[in-house]
Amino acid sequence: MYFSAAFIFAALPFLATAVPMAEAPSRSGVAIPIAKRTTLHLADGSVNAEVLKRKMRSSVAKINRGFEIYARNTGKVHPSARNLKKRATLGPDPLTDVDDQFWYGTISVGTPAKQYTVDIDTGSSDLFLPGSTCGSTCSGHTLYSPSASSTSKDLNKTFTLYGDSSSVSGEQYSDTVSIAGLTATGQTFGSAKTYSTGFESSEFPADGLLGMAFELLSDYNANPLFQSLIAAGKVADASFGFYFAASGSELFIGGVNDELYSGNFTTVNVTTAAYWQTTFDSFSVNGQAVVNRTAAIIDTGTTVLIGSSAGIKALYAQISGAKADSSLGSGFYSIPCSFDTPLSVTFGGTEFTIDPSTFNLGPVSDGSSTCVGGAVADDDISSAFWILGDVLLQNVYTKFDVGNQQIGFATLA
Repeated sequence: MYFSAAFIFAALPFLATAVPMAEAPSRSGVAIPIAKRTTLHLADGSVNAEVLKRKMRSSVAKINRGFEIYARNTGKVHPSARNLKKRATLGPDPLTDVDDQFWYGTISVGTPAKQYTVDIDTGSSDLFLPGSTCGSTCSGHTLYSPSASSTSKDLNKTFTLYGDSSSVSGEQYSDTVSIAGLTATGQTFGSAKTYSTGFESSEFPADGLLGMAFELLSDYNANPLFQSLIAAGKVADASFGFYFAASGSELFIGGVNDELYSGNFTTVNVTTAAYWQTTFDSFSVNGQAVVNRTAAIIDTGTTVLIGSSAGIKALYAQISGAKADSSLGSGFYSIPCSFDTPLSVTFGGTEFTIDPSTFNLGPVSDGSSTCVGGAVADDDISSAFWILGDVLLQNVYTKFDVGNQQIGFATLA
């Protein structure tokens, strides 16, 4: 699925406004509109293959580096990292490439409060913003100034986060941080002194990034923002919900939005509370299971579905006209643009359908009858796990339950 230029530009002006809250925990939760920004397609509507390849590589690099952070924080090897064909080497921390596609919302930081837009990422755990001493690459972003906030505290620790083509570095601070009026005091985050060109406002309209995974993935070794809200008793329901749609996406803090899904949630356990990782029963094409019980990381920072070569090959073998396409890059496949084969993922015994229109990323070139498939192979992750991104998440309402360490999936209303 791809979005028209009209939709993309209409979505860019982010309209979320902080909602005043009393000190008591939210009993019904708060909906936060989120906007989608993408350069996954060229002006003619065809897929930008270079951006897509960077996105896939960076998503895998982010997950691999997260395993290293987990090992550093716990002294243990993450269970899913034990079977990797290739381990990431120790070094700078990869981030998802931020010049292609992401979902962003609004937070406020400091006293008095100042608003910032942030990329919302369930595949990482830390918050960073551009600082007041950041150079020209931060031009156009709203800058965090420690001296302008009476609640700012320098933690006297530096940080450096890297991706394949993006980097950010600076100083760690704590300050008052609010999302939808829910406030965490003394929240640890990074104030960047340096943004690489990948974070320039022309490429990355959000000011910073908000990670929403677990503390064990925190490069700062500190509570992520939502866990801080839980610890402070600011939410009665220790969960958040994601809804992705062209007609209006949202992040729901402190529960789920009952109007956006139907029926009951199918709930599965988080296998290791670091990533939002669980296990799917099977992945099916046209009703036939092509991949059976496999670990899966649910990541809003990933566009496609990423799996092992064997699993992805088996998936496309059941799609008429599909073929490996070296022009797109290693691990990518093309499909007929008329593709309408039913796809589904089964969690906890419940099958969830993936609409063919979301699996179809768009034509390989202007006017082509061949399109890019939404599942990509990467042998760095072997058969240990899959990464499930927007191709799945646009088809389900997803509940991320921190308190019970569970993920819930429900059919869209």
